[in-house]
Amino acid sequence: MFTAGHQVDLLQGTQEFFPALVQAMDRSVHEIRLETYIFSVEASGAQVAQALERAARRGVKVFVVMDGAGTDGLSPEWVSRFSAAGVAWHIFSPLGRTGFLIPNRWRRLHRKLCVVDGQVAFCGGINVLDDFYDPNHGVLAAPRFDFAVRVTGPLVESAHAATLQFWWRLQATRIGRQGDLAAAWQVLHLANQSDPDAVPAADDSHVAGALAQTRAGLILRDNVRHRTHIERAYRQAIGEAQHDIIISNAYFLPGRKIRRGLVHAAQRGVRVRLLLQGRYEYFMQYHAARMVYGKLLAAGVEITEYQVSFLHAKVAVIDGHWATVGSSNLDPLSLLLAREANVVVDDVAFAQNLQARLEHAMTVAGTRVDPADYAARPFVQRMLDRVAYVIMRGLLFVSGKRY
Repeated sequence: MFTAGHQVDLLQGTQEFFPALVQAMDRSVHEIRLETYIFSVEASGAQVAQALERAARRGVKVFVVMDGAGTDGLSPEWVSRFSAAGVAWHIFSPLGRTGFLIPNRWRRLHRKLCVVDGQVAFCGGINVLDDFYDPNHGVLAAPRFDFAVRVTGPLVESAHAATLQFWWRLQATRIGRQGDLAAAWQVLHLANQSDPDAVPAADDSHVAGALAQTRAGLILRDNVRHRTHIERAYRQAIGEAQHDIIISNAYFLPGRKIRRGLVHAAQRGVRVRLLLQGRYEYFMQYHAARMVYGKLLAAGVEITEYQVSFLHAKVAVIDGHWATVGSSNLDPLSLLLAREANVVVDDVAFAQNLQARLEHAMTVAGTRVDPADYAARPFVQRMLDRVAYVIMRGLLFVSGKRY
C-alpha cells in the first residue's frame, strides 16, 4: 500500500485547492487529465475551467470527465469555448429521463483526480465547485469543509494509469454503442496498453531530503478489480489503532464490519472521535446515518456534528501517523457502487497537520452529540431515521449488494 519518495501537501477547501490546481495547470506542457463528480463554472469554479482552456490553447492535451449525476452538462458558452480550445470532455453516465430508476445508474464517477504531465497528482473530496455555493441550497454563509492533497512521487504513475484507462474505456463504450464493435474492442485493448503519446514518467529528483521520503499510496474503488480496497484499508487501520482514531465523513453509514471495528477500538481504550455532517442536506443521508449513532455512543465513541456549513470531508487520522484523504464516504454508495480514489499517508507531520485542523473544526464549528439527548430525541425524528435506514437497506437489496 505504501511506498516512499513522496511529497504530500494538504489542501483545505477551494481557497487552497484551486490556486494549487490552477498553478499546476498553467505550468503544464504535455497533458492534463481531470475527473470530477461536479464541474461547476460558478464563481471560483471558473478559474479551473479557464486554466483548462488556457492549457489546451497552448497545445497541452486536456481530458476532462465529469459525472452525469453531479453535472447535468456544460453551458452552451463553455461547450463552445472548450471546443474552440481543443479540450476533450465527456459526461459519464448521464441520467436521462429515467434518472436513478435503473439500478445500474447508481454506479457513479465520484472520485476527484487530476494528473498534470504525469508529474503531479491531486486527489481528495473537493469538486470543481465554489465552497460558498451549493447547487441545492444556493449561497452559503460559510465555506464547505473539505480537503484534497497535492502529491508528487511514485503514486502519480498509478493515478495517471487510472485516469488514462478510464478515458479509453469511455471511448470504447461510446464507439460500441454506435455499432462498431471491432473498433470498440481495439480501443478497449488500447486502454490496457502503454499510451503511444504517454507523458514522461514521474520524476521527483528535484524534491530533496525529508520532503521526498513521505510514505503514501493511492487506493481506488471500482466495480471490477478494486471492489473493497478502500473499505479494507479503513478496517485494517481501525483494527490496528492503539490510542486515537479521528474520522471526518460527510455521509456516514458504514457497514457492520467498520462499525464493529470502531466499537471494539473504543472498548479496548482507543479514543474514537467522529466529525460528521450536522446540517440537513439530503433526507436519506441525514436520517439514515443517525440510526447507527446509538451503539457507537454506548461504546464511548465521541460524535461531533459540524454545524456552520456543509461538511464534505472524507478524511481520517489514526494514531498520529496514518491518514487518508479522498473521495470515499463511509456509506453504501461509496463503498459498494461508486468509483472512488483515496490517498493514504504514513507520515507524522502530515497526519498531525490534518488532525489539528479536524480538532479545530470540532472545537469551533461542531456540536457534541450527548448520548442522553440522542436517546430522548423526538418520536418523529426517530421514525424518520428508521424510515431512511429501511429505504437505504431496501435499495441495496434491489441493487444486489450486501452491506
